Amino acid sequence: MKHGARNKITAKVKSIKSGDIMSLIKFDVTSPAEMASVLTTESVEHLDLKTGDEVQLVIKAIHVLPVKE
Repeated sequence: MKHGARNKITAKVKSIKSGDIMSLIKFDVTSPAEMASVLTTESVEHLDLKTGDEVQLVIKAIHVLPVKE
């Protein structure tokens, strides 16, 4: 997958709180200790994110984008 962001952090999905339109996903990371991302529930379902999954966090501006390979 190609993207323009340069900062990557390996993280594990800690929890997912889904609503009808948006979902809040919290991640465990080494440093800082925890990060979070808000994205559409459709994106969570498309990525098939589940608690415990290991993902790359791509950070660009104010966005935290989970990337599951």
